[in-house]
Amino acid sequence: MSEIYLVRHAQASFGEGDYDRLSALGHRQAAWLGEYFKFRDLRFDRVICGDMVRHHETLDGICAAMGLDTSDRQAHSQWNEFDFEALVYAYLAEHPEEQLDRKTAKTSDFSRLLQRTMRAWAGDKFTRDIPETWADFEQRVRSGLARATSPFEQDSRTLVVSSGGAIAMAIRQVLAAPAEAMIQMNLQARNSSFSHFFFNQDSIHLSGFNHVPHLDHPERRTAVTYF
Repeated sequence: MSEIYLVRHAQASFGEGDYDRLSALGHRQAAWLGEYFKFRDLRFDRVICGDMVRHHETLDGICAAMGLDTSDRQAHSQWNEFDFEALVYAYLAEHPEEQLDRKTAKTSDFSRLLQRTMRAWAGDKFTRDIPETWADFEQRVRSGLARATSPFEQDSRTLVVSSGGAIAMAIRQVLAAPAEAMIQMNLQARNSSFSHFFFNQDSIHLSGFNHVPHLDHPERRTAVTYF
């Protein structure tokens, strides 16, 4: 069997003008994950990432800690995150009573808003134009997963750096789970976590979801993040 390590990017700059770059903690999370992979003596035959800045910066940190060359990575937009900001904007335009006060809203308030937005998205309930339908996102991630598993090479190991939504969608497809499962997994995904799959030419199987062994240290207790 061959393997895929599907990594969610490290902490991005949530709440700042440019979300699509790692925070100082995010850079440390990526390096710690690379150190863990090096400790495990893992070798990757293929390295893939989305083409967002936070994907590349996370991969840079992992590879630097492992002492790997980063020049032969494959960047594919199929592994990019869905545009959650545009979707939330569209949702609030139709439900203005749910607008959050940026000065007083908590992270948990945003999480609940995103959950409601994603349910409307999955149910095809938007009446205005949005950047990508749920069905389009499903197909995009399905194509990315197919590319990551083909051509099949026995006992190969692939590293993919992506985002929480794309990872949750990939897992939903592997498990043939309902849309609600994807929504819940997306909200649970921790920064720099990895999910592990085994696959062959006929099938792919989930082995583990949302692992952060590189953060499982008393001094890194506050380094577990979700945005």
